[in-house]
Amino acid sequence: MSEIVAISEEAVRMRASGHDVLALSTGEPDFPTPAHICDAAHKAMLAGQTRYPPTVGIPALRAAIAEQANVEPSNVIVATGAKQVLADMFLATLNEGDDVIVPTPYWTSYSDIIAFSGGQSVLVPCGAEAGFKMTPEQLADAITPRTRWLLLNSPSNPSGAVYSAAELQALGEVLARHPHVWIASDEIYDLICYEPFTSFRTACPDLADRTIVINGVSKAHAMTGWRIGWGIAPAELIQAMVAVQGQITSGACSISQAAALEAITGDQSHIAERRGAFRDRRDFVVQALNAISGINCATPDGAFYVFPSCHALLGHKTPQGQTLETDVEFCAYVLASTGLAIVPGRAFGLPGHFRLSYAYARADLEDGCARLKDAVSGLTTN
Repeated sequence: MSEIVAISEEAVRMRASGHDVLALSTGEPDFPTPAHICDAAHKAMLAGQTRYPPTVGIPALRAAIAEQANVEPSNVIVATGAKQVLADMFLATLNEGDDVIVPTPYWTSYSDIIAFSGGQSVLVPCGAEAGFKMTPEQLADAITPRTRWLLLNSPSNPSGAVYSAAELQALGEVLARHPHVWIASDEIYDLICYEPFTSFRTACPDLADRTIVINGVSKAHAMTGWRIGWGIAPAELIQAMVAVQGQITSGACSISQAAALEAITGDQSHIAERRGAFRDRRDFVVQALNAISGINCATPDGAFYVFPSCHALLGHKTPQGQTLETDVEFCAYVLASTGLAIVPGRAFGLPGHFRLSYAYARADLEDGCARLKDAVSGLTTN
C-alpha cells in the first residue's frame, strides 16, 4: 500500500471515530465528470456496447488518440488507467537487474511497479534549487550499461514541475548517445499546465522509436473512477504490452472507453475553465503557505500539488515535548494536532518536504492552510 493511500485511509478511520479531519492528501479533482461525457457512456450502454472489448482498446478511441498524437492506431494501447500502462510496459521489458532512472521527487507507485517487474530504481535527487528537474549532467552520470529506461513525469506529481522544450531537448542530447536507454514520459497532467507544455515526443522526435508517452482522462476530465489511460509507443512495444495486459485485465471497460472517446473528441470548454480554477487555488495556497514561518513553497507550473519544504521546522518541539526529526514526524504531528492530512516527502523520494493537493474546494484549502498554520505555531525551538 502506498503512503498516500495509508494516510488517506487513516484520515477516513479518524473521521469515522468522530475526529474532525480534513484530508488534502489525494490527487482527485473535486469537479464532477462533465455531463456530456456521462451522456456518452449512457448512450453506449443503451446501444449495447457492453460486451468484451479488444484487449488493446476499442478502435474508435485508439484512432482518436492516434490522430491527436500524429501516429498510427497500431502505436496506441488503452488500459485500465495510466498505472496499468506503466505496469504493462515494465513487465514487458524489464529483466532482473535492469535499471530504471527515476528523478526524485517521483510519484510513489513508480518504484513499486519497477520492483515487482524485476527492475531496480535508480533515484536521482532533483531538489527545489533545480526546480525539481533533472539536469543533463545528472542523467549522463546515472546511465550505465544496465540502464533500460528513463522515467520522466511532466507536469510532475508531486512537485508540479514542468520541463520546457529546451530542457527536454538537452536531456534528449544525452539519450541520443545511449541507444540502449528507452524513455517513458508520464504526461497525465499535460492539460493542467499553467505554462506552455511540450511533450517529450514533440521535443525529441528523433527518439520516438524508443519513447512511450503515458496519458489518460483521469485528471483533466475528472474521470478518476472511470479508469482509462493509454500509452503511445512503437508498435513492437505496444504488441508486447498487449500480451501482458491480456493476461491481467484484458480490455478496459467498454463503457469507460466510450466516455473517454467523448472526453477527448467532444466539447473541451471545461478544460480551460477548470485549469483557471486550479490556477487560482494554486496562487492562494502558495501565498498562504509562504506566510507560515518555517514553510517554503515554490510555485508549481502544472498539476494540482504543491511540494513545500519543512526543513526549517525540523528540530522543533511539539507541545508534547517531541522533537520533530523528519518530514514523516512533522506530517504525523500536523494530523494528530489539527486533523489535517498531508503526505510526507519521504513517500516521493525527497525527504524534508510534504505534498498538499489543491484539487479541493477553496473553502477546504482555506481551512487546511489555517490548520497548518495552527500546527506550526505550536512548535518551539527549545
